[in-house]
Amino acid sequence: MNIAIKWFAAVGLAAAILIGRGVARADQKAYVWTYDYSTLAKDSAEIEYYQTAVTKDRKVSGASDWQQQVEVEYGITDRLDAAIYQMFEQPADGSFFYAGYKLRLRYRVAEQNQLPVDVLFYAEHVENTDEASEFEGKLVLAKDIGRVNIAYNQVFEKAYVKDAGAEHGYAAGISYRISDSFRLGLESKGSYREGTYAAGPTISWSRGRLWANLGAVFALNDKTNDRETRFLMGIPF
Repeated sequence: MNIAIKWFAAVGLAAAILIGRGVARADQKAYVWTYDYSTLAKDSAEIEYYQTAVTKDRKVSGASDWQQQVEVEYGITDRLDAAIYQMFEQPADGSFFYAGYKLRLRYRVAEQNQLPVDVLFYAEHVENTDEASEFEGKLVLAKDIGRVNIAYNQVFEKAYVKDAGAEHGYAAGISYRISDSFRLGLESKGSYREGTYAAGPTISWSRGRLWANLGAVFALNDKTNDRETRFLMGIPF
């Protein structure tokens, strides 16, 4: 746990340093699990911090598995960006450990509202330390209608293991922009193959150079983790 505390403190220090730097365009998100139609502007950069708590069965134990990610992303063009993530985990009954890294590309097909539905492609290599590494792809479909945003992600995952089956899942969200600073939403995510489904609320906030989101989803059937919560913070630099 001491390592986790030190790591969180390091992230906080880095955030404080970056807040004090000049203006840059942020990659603010409306959700915590669902990707909407956005990429960083060309030559912009941002650091993002994710913290996720997974409670598998509250009847057995209220303890949670903790997952942390630190992402640095960069805008290659106005419609293509890249990112690298460093991943850390602490199981409820185990020690804090380094879980691996991810490399990601996102590409927007056109500028917003040029097509009937905005389309984004997402490709990611996940290098795990405790299980087989894998590829993850997403087809992101999104649409803004006034103050309302609707987004759907079709998710494909495949481990780099011979004869390993592919995982097919989804994440989806709908949100409403209350003001320039606040947005309220509802998200759902799950696996079509495993039959796991969850849903819950999300709130998004921004002020100046800092933005942060908080969301939770709750099981919709017995196959699904009872509860998952996620905090997400981003700072451009």
